Amino acid sequence: MTRYDVIVVGAGVAGSLVAHRLGRGGRRRVLVLEAGAADPRAHGADADPLTAYLTAAGRLPGTGHRPHPAAPWPEVTDLAGTDGTPAFRAAGHLRQDGPLPYASGYVRVNGGTGTVWTGLAPRMLPEDFDTETFGYGRRWPLTYDDLEPHYRAAEEHLGVAADADEQRAHLGLRFPEGYAFPMRPLPAARLDRVLATRLDGRRVKDPVALREVELKVVGTPHARNGVPDPRYDGGRGYVPRGRDGRPDPDSRCVGNAGCIPHCPSYAKYTPLKTQGRWSAAVTLRDRSVVSRVLVDGRGRATGVEYRSYDGEVSFAHADVVVLAAHAVENARLLLLSGLAGRSGQVGRNLMDHPVLLTWGLLPDGEHGGSYRGPGSVSGFEGFRAGPARRLRAPFRVEFGTWGWIWAKGPVESDVDHFLTERGLFGGELRAALGDRLRRQFALQFEMEQGADPANRVTLHPSERDALGLPRPLVTYDLDEHVKEGMAAARAVSDQLFALLGAEDHTDYTPSAAWPGRFEHRGRTYGYRGAGHAAGTHIMGDSPATSVVDAWQRCWDHPGLYAVGCGSMPSVATSNPTLTMAALALRSAEQVEADLTARDRPLTTGPTTPGAPA
Repeated sequence: MTRYDVIVVGAGVAGSLVAHRLGRGGRRRVLVLEAGAADPRAHGADADPLTAYLTAAGRLPGTGHRPHPAAPWPEVTDLAGTDGTPAFRAAGHLRQDGPLPYASGYVRVNGGTGTVWTGLAPRMLPEDFDTETFGYGRRWPLTYDDLEPHYRAAEEHLGVAADADEQRAHLGLRFPEGYAFPMRPLPAARLDRVLATRLDGRRVKDPVALREVELKVVGTPHARNGVPDPRYDGGRGYVPRGRDGRPDPDSRCVGNAGCIPHCPSYAKYTPLKTQGRWSAAVTLRDRSVVSRVLVDGRGRATGVEYRSYDGEVSFAHADVVVLAAHAVENARLLLLSGLAGRSGQVGRNLMDHPVLLTWGLLPDGEHGGSYRGPGSVSGFEGFRAGPARRLRAPFRVEFGTWGWIWAKGPVESDVDHFLTERGLFGGELRAALGDRLRRQFALQFEMEQGADPANRVTLHPSERDALGLPRPLVTYDLDEHVKEGMAAARAVSDQLFALLGAEDHTDYTPSAAWPGRFEHRGRTYGYRGAGHAAGTHIMGDSPATSVVDAWQRCWDHPGLYAVGCGSMPSVATSNPTLTMAALALRSAEQVEADLTARDRPLTTGPTTPGAPA
């Protein structure tokens, strides 16, 4: 039996970065256990993920990958709206029994959900680390300034394109003097330019906070190759990384609009790029579903039990075990192992970004450039911070450049509308489609959800997966703070549409298409899940109230780390991948310190002053 220094469970963003950092130089022996297959074709798929996606009858974020029964995952199609109470039904891997649905999915493949993410990589704001001062949520056991150097490290690993001066001026972010991102910001989308021309400097009213907010289109940081900034790293510059993580100066985003699930030009960061840089000291063992963390009589982590797809049970041992699976799967594994339960918080405080979508058509003759480039390049940042958070959830406004695809489905729905409802054919059909698609746009209001112990992941009492393991069961709801945020967001959307002279086509029907639908103050709202699960093994400064400490070490079990978004005490309004990456790199430093202390030679000497050696 081979013993390892570190076992990492999960080869997504966090796990791949931890393995890379610890395996660097070949000093540490690292085993990475991944539930998914290293080669997508191992599941019997006919082609690579891009071809599988393009040839599929229905296209979803996970369509490029084929799940194996031994490692299932939840898809958004597992949810359907109903006219009853609750107004949804759930099937598939992730069972639900809450008043409202947890509306996000994830994938269990090599690289994790980081293979199908949007590529947006903003930092959290300094005030996001303590929402208790605003009367809700939980405080982090570290600050923005504590995490800032690790943000910079994560931006190097992911290859982030952004403008530090713009982020400093419009978001109040603190950077070291002279800091430049690895790459210059991506060019604004055509829709961004239209909105900036029409809306910059205008003001809209927040009806909940009763204040006006000045509008300003601000670019979003992207983990996506653009033009390297020669000022980066003190003038040393940055070389983009291509398909396998190797330097590739010619690797660029070329506007394919295929970012989800697959970037054909390999400009978008995925964990596979980090894996391409692993040393020989890192071993990836795929199709290995970890079912239990092993601990000794003192509670120290000693290894894991894992199962192959045919159910064969194996064991691996190490001095440190790092759980780096999805927030739901990390919590599930801790519950399966009966570990880290002192605080009673394992699985609790499940958060997401419930996204309110509104959509419409720009005025006649206005061209929004739909279906070109990333799904969102810019947004409005003025609703993310400040005292209004006391009254309603803060939100970030993303501009959706892929038409109505998230709200209404792919363009086939537009074709169906003109064929079946308008009876158009031939040239008339082409002209109508061209006009509608050119003018389509969407606003995506990404709401913060505070930590609430009632929102949780548990083990299903009777449902089992193909390996005989209990399925995860989610209980989920939105509180009044979030609903008030959605009310404010919808009112802001109404004003934006009026200022633009745009046709508002927002309509949360039919009910089957909107499982995340509810009534609030006499108005109907519908939300989608952003896929940003957090909080299920929450960090804190006390073992009585949290699962892990500021280094993501489990309080109750030396040698056991639970890393990832599950540790985050707040999800704020930022896409969480960059923060997760920064936390993972910070924890990897502490794991290395733990192993260095283990390896330090013991000193011998007299135990009593003056006694002979």
